[in-house]
Amino acid sequence: MRVCVVGCGAVGSLFAANLARLDDVEVWAYDLARDHVDAVNRRGLRLSGAEDVVGSVRATSDPADLPSCDIGIVATKAMHTEAAIEATAAAFTEGAVASVQNGVGNEETIARHAERVIRGTTFPAGRLVEPGHVRWEVKGDTTLGPFEPSPAPPEAIAILADACTRAGLPATAVPDARGPQWRKVIFNAATNPVGALTGLFYPVLWLNQKVRGRRKEIQLALPDALDLLTIAVEAGLGFDAALARVTAKFKNALADEFETVLQETRLGRPRLEAMDEMGRRTGVEDLHNFVQAVIQSEQMGVGIAKMLRIQSDEMRRRRRQRAQEKAAQASLKMLFPMVGCIFPTLWIVLLGPGVVGVFASG
Repeated sequence: MRVCVVGCGAVGSLFAANLARLDDVEVWAYDLARDHVDAVNRRGLRLSGAEDVVGSVRATSDPADLPSCDIGIVATKAMHTEAAIEATAAAFTEGAVASVQNGVGNEETIARHAERVIRGTTFPAGRLVEPGHVRWEVKGDTTLGPFEPSPAPPEAIAILADACTRAGLPATAVPDARGPQWRKVIFNAATNPVGALTGLFYPVLWLNQKVRGRRKEIQLALPDALDLLTIAVEAGLGFDAALARVTAKFKNALADEFETVLQETRLGRPRLEAMDEMGRRTGVEDLHNFVQAVIQSEQMGVGIAKMLRIQSDEMRRRRRQRAQEKAAQASLKMLFPMVGCIFPTLWIVLLGPGVVGVFASG
């Protein structure tokens, strides 16, 4: 299947980079920002933040370069919809075009240039960091359905929803997508003024909580991943093949980081450089120490299997120590609920009848 993302800004890049991870999907991107297009063609389209992805996307600023596509995904600002779809309509004469834009009325604009239109509502969000690099701020679901005046075939909608879901962007195909679309319109109308008045303070807190959660997930998954990595290398697999085995076995943040390293390596980046950046960007000390051990092992010629065994034993020891520390803190943490909740109740039960008797006799 060939997909073209029209408007490869923040949201468009989320769809383009993730869909490019699928072996059965060829992704094109149309955008007027030439520095962004050049960076994507040169280094791939990179996502960081909620998940780290490097997608091999073919980008262009010339609509004449676009081949015939099965699916179009319009992600421009609403004010640019008319110009964007008019310029690229020739690529979708045999395909369907979906809108994942905010607001209402975009599908009507698209339908003036395309026969088969999909009404879409999506909640993932991001921001452009630099040309070729988008920070994935928020994950979320996508709903796809037919645009009633010019509907796309249900099969095309189902194929797009399935591809998005397999790529890590959960999507649902529904018979009528107007309800989800209006719910998002109401949600934006209610939250945007609050965000403007509070200086977007709550989203920052929410994002920090997500960062801490992701780091904790990586830290908890690291010992088991190293065990499997060690067994795979000792069984005769190369280090890259062992990493691929870990990403196939586990579905968590650490596996996503390893998958990013493998993708960057396939695109030509040195493996040690890719691993070093992974260790730095995650902010997890144990993972950073493991990466540095791998780098030193490669540079000094030490056997990788022996180093992995030592690191695996060390990670299990650290996990056991953290569990013992939390167990030791449990009694202290239980003191405050007991003093504040349980003891007052006991005093009432024990002393209450006596106090009532004193007042009654007086």
